[in-house]
Amino acid sequence: MNVTESTQVNEAAGMAKFSANKQIPKVIEIQILMALSHYPELRDTNIRFIFTQALKGSIMAARPVVHTLLGPRKKRVYDILISPVFKLKHSIEPIHHVADDVLIGWIGHELGHIMDYERRNTWSVAKFGLLYWLSKRYIRKAERVADTFAVNRGMGHFILATKQFILGHSGLSQRYKNKIAQLYLSPDDIVKLVAELEKENVSNREEILQEEIKTSEEITAEGKN
Repeated sequence: MNVTESTQVNEAAGMAKFSANKQIPKVIEIQILMALSHYPELRDTNIRFIFTQALKGSIMAARPVVHTLLGPRKKRVYDILISPVFKLKHSIEPIHHVADDVLIGWIGHELGHIMDYERRNTWSVAKFGLLYWLSKRYIRKAERVADTFAVNRGMGHFILATKQFILGHSGLSQRYKNKIAQLYLSPDDIVKLVAELEKENVSNREEILQEEIKTSEEITAEGKN
């Protein structure tokens, strides 16, 4: 075992407590545990990290397992679906070859979605899913909430690394970059958010979540007209 492998083994052992009730692929175990270490609230939450080629237009997606929404909240199960590869213009790159900071940020963002789901009752989760598919405005609000959860837990550096990687990668399609630029927080937005949270030294997550809930109610009302 070389020095790098030994270090990774030691890191995994030190963060093993965050693996409870989690299904984690070995090849990205360190990065997942690192992201989970920023979310102590999810320590006992059932989360499955699953490689799949079924994702279209995304690299990762966080989703509740539908039938588990019908039972107690503590019995819920969530899936974080992960594409095993990047499909670049002229090549394919395995996801685990991405820089650690970038991958940790990606996972941290998806865990932010799970934090949002955990706050919701079954009806609210179902409405979230519907509105997410129907409204780009709602998508932007939802993605801001997920990023805010992550940044507020000290993951600003990782989230920023992920956004800069996507927007600056010459091999990723312009269509995918445009989607990220239009619907997600920009690197400048993230830097500003980090600065605001550090300046205030308090969480503005509740304010942002309330804004997101208000927006969802407005969209629902519009759909009835």
